[in-house]
Amino acid sequence: MKSFEANKLYFHDAANHLHLPDDIRQLLLTPSREVRVKVACQMDNGDIATYLGYRVQHNNSRGPMKGGLRFHPDVNLDEVRALASLMTWKTAVVDIPYGGAKGGIAIAPRELSLRERELVARTFIDQIHDVIGPDTDIPAPDMGTSAVEMAWMRHQWEKYHGFNPACFTGKPAEFYGALGREEATGRGVGILATKLIGRLGHKSRDIRVAIQGFGNVGSHAAKFLSEVEFPIVAVSDISGGYYRAEGLDMLDCLRYAMHHDGSLEGYHNADHITNEELLALDVELLIPAALGGVIDENNVDTIKASIIIEAANAPILPAADAKLHERDVLILPDILANAGGVTVSYFEWVQNRQHYRWDLDRVRQELEHVLTRAFEHVWQGSNERGISLRTAAYIIGVDRVNRATQLSGIAK
Repeated sequence: MKSFEANKLYFHDAANHLHLPDDIRQLLLTPSREVRVKVACQMDNGDIATYLGYRVQHNNSRGPMKGGLRFHPDVNLDEVRALASLMTWKTAVVDIPYGGAKGGIAIAPRELSLRERELVARTFIDQIHDVIGPDTDIPAPDMGTSAVEMAWMRHQWEKYHGFNPACFTGKPAEFYGALGREEATGRGVGILATKLIGRLGHKSRDIRVAIQGFGNVGSHAAKFLSEVEFPIVAVSDISGGYYRAEGLDMLDCLRYAMHHDGSLEGYHNADHITNEELLALDVELLIPAALGGVIDENNVDTIKASIIIEAANAPILPAADAKLHERDVLILPDILANAGGVTVSYFEWVQNRQHYRWDLDRVRQELEHVLTRAFEHVWQGSNERGISLRTAAYIIGVDRVNRATQLSGIAK
């Protein structure tokens, strides 16, 4: 199933609860703009490489559009379209004044030199600068990009439009970025895990955790959870999984990755397993924090965790999601679980507009406040209606976007 089709299933489930007519559904689902551009660059060896870049702007009824820019070889229009609509509902669920957008370039960033990556980033902005900006569409880092790429892109955008650091978020702290932005998504996953486990009446030390993915999101989630005494028994990255039944020494894992270019490859203080084996571990809490679609019809029956928190975007495909729901597996959906990143991006945008910087403590406190409020709304909606947390979150998000659309006068 294509990404956009999967997203539509969840949307229509929420729309059925809200009794939305067909014309409103079509209005809310249809992206405002889809851009595909050619990104042609001369590489270090003198060859001309031609890549495809995308930016999908889904909805701006609640404010400027917001969403990441990813560098990954599998980037395609369908995926970007799905993630743009996901951002629309996500920003509405946590109630920050944004709409949804997403973009990316189909490249393998690890295969490019630093100069080549910079050239690709700047050339891409040359192609889309006129459709993005602080009042229209504010990009941010995503898979395969970081604060470094945002600095290049902001500088390139300002060549056309002048100084305005609010045009991008996720920038380096010394380049008008927000303190705490890099940790925000993973820290948000940790905050929400703590809230969820508390609501279920469990203690953190009794909840064994497996995290698939040890990049920016997974590593920061692991750090936060270990600090609040969750036993993390397994983590993984592209090199495979690392398992220790009595719990990993998370500081040792983080230190090892820091000294090995972010990778755990070769880590010896744990048993080496595959990423597939990690998903099937006998743990209470499973956190997919890598790619989408890692839990599908083929492996759903091997999942033993009773709680899943979607730190990645769409890690569970709809057919697998339905089976897990039938088995009473509790799933905290991506549109809430990984919203910490866009929330702190909003804080960065606010600081840039006010030309005033918050300290790290304030960023963290505000993040916890926003996510806690959103979690309580979703939890309450789920219990009152007797529905899944995913459906409850979509109902809240879709309803807020629909109300804003109606108030704008577009839909009579």
